[in-house]
Amino acid sequence: NMLRHAAVFAGSALRVGARVASEARQLQQIRYLNIHEYQGAELMAKHGVRVPPGIACHTPDEVAAAAAKLSGDSGEVVVKSQVLAGGRGLGTFKSGLKGGVHIVPAGDAKALSEKMLGQVLVTKQTGEAGKPVNALLVAEKMTLVNEMYFAILLDRASAGPMVIACSEGGTSIEDLAESHPEKIIKMKIDLDAGLTQAQALELAEGLRVSGDANDAAKQLRALYDVFVQSDCTMLEVNPLAETDEKLLVAADAKLNFDDNAEYRQKALFALRDHSQEDPREVAAGAHDLNYIGLDGNIGCMVNGAGLAMATMDIISLHGASPANFLDVGGNASEQQVVEAFKILTADKKVKALLVNIFGGIMKCDVIASGIVNAAKQVGIQVPLIVRLEGTNVEAGKEILKASGMDIIAADDLDDAAKKAVAALA
Repeated sequence: NMLRHAAVFAGSALRVGARVASEARQLQQIRYLNIHEYQGAELMAKHGVRVPPGIACHTPDEVAAAAAKLSGDSGEVVVKSQVLAGGRGLGTFKSGLKGGVHIVPAGDAKALSEKMLGQVLVTKQTGEAGKPVNALLVAEKMTLVNEMYFAILLDRASAGPMVIACSEGGTSIEDLAESHPEKIIKMKIDLDAGLTQAQALELAEGLRVSGDANDAAKQLRALYDVFVQSDCTMLEVNPLAETDEKLLVAADAKLNFDDNAEYRQKALFALRDHSQEDPREVAAGAHDLNYIGLDGNIGCMVNGAGLAMATMDIISLHGASPANFLDVGGNASEQQVVEAFKILTADKKVKALLVNIFGGIMKCDVIASGIVNAAKQVGIQVPLIVRLEGTNVEAGKEILKASGMDIIAADDLDDAAKKAVAALA
């Protein structure tokens, strides 16, 4: 069962309401699919979950038409930036416009959209670079009461899904969990039984639903159905709210999906928006390389995640900073090595390159050939430090020597790190 295995290998610490797109960098590349709010709403609606009426727009004219259609009795609509990051409402566009979410009269929506589309929104989760806004969700302004929090995550300890819920939503659940942990509801779900009617009713009571409990339970079970049937790693609804008619609505949701399920979720994975991702990581993913960009100036190419992290640590120990995490894996081809060098040399911050290979399955002569071919194709304009050890190491060193390239050879990891740091001077 894929869901059970995914739960076993999920993070050991279950952070309440943690968004997968955390600011904290994890030194391994986990390409969990993340989709936009409007795409998530469409998916949930297919499973019977109530969502606010809304229309995704990519041009100001589309915004104007959607606003006219959705303005309703209030004459107002909600215009929401579609970026793969939280904190949109308090974000700021690089143009100076404050807020990535606005409630405006329908007649003003087009003019507002002209200031939002094509601009870069910076939030607490995007970092200084921000994210481009290429789409807006125009939604009906609804009267929401009784805002709650509801999420389904994977719990490693129980090797299955866990519901995290709270009767107080629409705000930072992390802050609430820290100040009032007693308000947080946690419920483990048996994979075979799923979210039962009894559990759903218990959750509805804990959420203090004021409407029909059976209807609320039906909505919660529909959300669980989305989680399981779509191979989610996380489903977070904040807020899950009641309308003035006392009906539950998933007012805003974030969904992430397990990339191991791509083979059976092809329609979902076709929604991936590469414009929201680091282009270097996109390029690395296309060649099955594990890459994460960092802020330092020594580019690293290593085989094996553990060796990569050790390399980064020892660079820091000697007073410099790694520019990336790049693991070519244990069976990389020569062409993958070439592509890795293209990614590294394209980073303008990189002032030195450190190759650290311990050949087991990965052969040193393959790495050496890749280095030579990469130098021929893209050119290497910064100092290159290479440490090779293991399978076919002598053949690898001979390839590098015969290439005539200006390579700084290192005897071991410590020597390599010292030479890389010295090369920056």
